[in-house]
Amino acid sequence: MRLAQLLFSQGFGTRRECAALVAAGEVSVGGRVVDDPDTEVEPAGLEFGVQGERWTYRERAVVVLHKPAGFECSLQPRHHPSVMSLLPPALRRRGVQPVGRLDVDTTGLLLLTDDGALLHRLTSPKRHVAKVYEVTTKHAATPALAQRLVDGVQLVDEPRPVRAAACEATGPHTLRLVLTEGKYHQVKRMVAAAGNRVEALHRRAFGAVVLGDDLAPGRWRFATAHEEALLDAPR
Repeated sequence: MRLAQLLFSQGFGTRRECAALVAAGEVSVGGRVVDDPDTEVEPAGLEFGVQGERWTYRERAVVVLHKPAGFECSLQPRHHPSVMSLLPPALRRRGVQPVGRLDVDTTGLLLLTDDGALLHRLTSPKRHVAKVYEVTTKHAATPALAQRLVDGVQLVDEPRPVRAAACEATGPHTLRLVLTEGKYHQVKRMVAAAGNRVEALHRRAFGAVVLGDDLAPGRWRFATAHEEALLDAPR
């Protein structure tokens, strides 16, 4: 693949802009500056630099973001900044989109990808991908509350009770709750239906991907090859 074409595929601008980046000496391969846009390179595993920043070629982008409060999971936000503003321009240009949504005041793990098929699989109700939430409640988080959420609560406009896949009390006012659905404001509505109130909500895991303490709020990383393989695995 031509070097300028590779940059274009990775979101570094239009074809003309990518060719200009190379010609201006802003791109390096293997630590050496390459100034010919037509230089042929092998994409798989290629490490390259653009304006001093190091990148690795990725056929698709699967991004793990630690979402802070105060950001909308929307490409066209209305009242708050978009989570997209937390990503570098190259990722935004190649069209990554949030996999599902978190409320403005909800923090934690958000996946984004430019792979439409993967996005569809992870959000399809038929896939039952587990999401793990850490919930802080206004009133006591008792074992009885956790059991009620597992047994099921009735939500307005839902024909049948909605159940958590798992739930346990982890502290006087905290729960760890697992959902395999993605209904609107589901955690908050379920807890309210059980007679309590959500004061804070944090998503710790999405499928096989777990948010570690090493990723600070507002920071992002690419999913590892192992995580991508688990996300791709049929269920």
